[in-house]
Amino acid sequence: MRSSRPAGGLRQYLEPAPLAALFLGISSGFTFAMIGATLTTRLAQHGITKSAVTAFALTFLAYNLKFLWAPLVDNVRLPLIGRFGQRRSWLWLTGVLVMAAVAFLGVADPAANLYLVAVAAIAVGIAGATFDIIIDAYRIELLEARQLGVGSGMSQYGWRIGASAAGALALVLAVRFGWPTAYLACAVFALPAMLVGVVMGEPTRHREPARTHGVLEAVTAYFSPLAEFLRRQGAVVVLVFVLIHKIGDTLANLSLRLLFQDLGFTNDEVAFYDIGVGFVALLAGVFVGGILYERLGMKRSVLVSLILMAVSNFGFAALAAVGHTNLGMAAAVAFENFASGIGGVTVVAYLSALCNLRFTASQYALLSALASIAGRVFTGTSAGALIEAVGYVNFYILTTVVAVPGVVVFWLMMRSGLADLSVGSAGNDHAKNG
Repeated sequence: MRSSRPAGGLRQYLEPAPLAALFLGISSGFTFAMIGATLTTRLAQHGITKSAVTAFALTFLAYNLKFLWAPLVDNVRLPLIGRFGQRRSWLWLTGVLVMAAVAFLGVADPAANLYLVAVAAIAVGIAGATFDIIIDAYRIELLEARQLGVGSGMSQYGWRIGASAAGALALVLAVRFGWPTAYLACAVFALPAMLVGVVMGEPTRHREPARTHGVLEAVTAYFSPLAEFLRRQGAVVVLVFVLIHKIGDTLANLSLRLLFQDLGFTNDEVAFYDIGVGFVALLAGVFVGGILYERLGMKRSVLVSLILMAVSNFGFAALAAVGHTNLGMAAAVAFENFASGIGGVTVVAYLSALCNLRFTASQYALLSALASIAGRVFTGTSAGALIEAVGYVNFYILTTVVAVPGVVVFWLMMRSGLADLSVGSAGNDHAKNG
């Protein structure tokens, strides 16, 4: 039928579902900025040691452990607001919780009580991770299979808008009005996703959970998403790839603000080059990623993006060797964000396609958690010590080396056919969900 034909060119970006993915991404990205680069800058300016600052990366573990409670989001009907739908009710509840947690982090003072700041950061991490569970499930179920590439791209546009705008706003407001005001102002970035639920309604491909009666059925429902995935051919290999492919990228990105601080870049320079130039480069990368996805197909475009993301870390090694230079910072940040933009389309589309529509929240939570857990654990436990021991240049060269195994594993998956066999019903508009 005519209505089922894919929209071409820019028209595909203007369809309702991809536009909704843009706004969902905005709300997803801002929470990451609040406990990522923004908190790192805040702590560094308070004179907190590098080891303590990088240890705060462990607050991201909530994102890596979110698969543990994702089945609740898939199966538990909320009282009262649950009548508006499984996805929308969870979207609104978690949005409110995120806003409250960000406000809590804003009023916690690192100089007075670093422990309270840690508790607040963990609260943001847990609320943000749960928000991500429902945002990802809503996005995947709202998009048709043909829209996964462009929808992933729009989601990445939104994610960077949210992270960049909230991060820049926080830096600017912190200088003029203090950090508490900065965090309180940024809490409003949770609203775009909540409004998507109002405008778009329940996602079109959502499958309502079956009602459970008794403990045995509840336990079976909890473990069903993992069991279904593990029954697929080559499932273990796919999970290994997901686990290792972002180690180098995560190690590099969660320590960048330390590099900028030690090289003497000001808040305004970081806001302009890291956030401003980086954002423009990411926009270009997402656009190119969409072209690669359409012309090369999902598998080959994923492989290209993995190679580019690995190589991009060399730019920060060069910046560390040269020292404080705005041109060098702009070049390194631009290349890294360009590569990440391509990966944001291709890799996210692949992870989305792996899901079974019966267990979207649970399976995508597991896959996205595995995608960064190794890098975040290494960052929180050893990145600061590694930087102090070997220096920034050798550290960023190391992050490139540890990215190579992920490239090799995916290449082998392509050769063996596992990259195709692993795709679930979310990657096929006509797939059955049994």
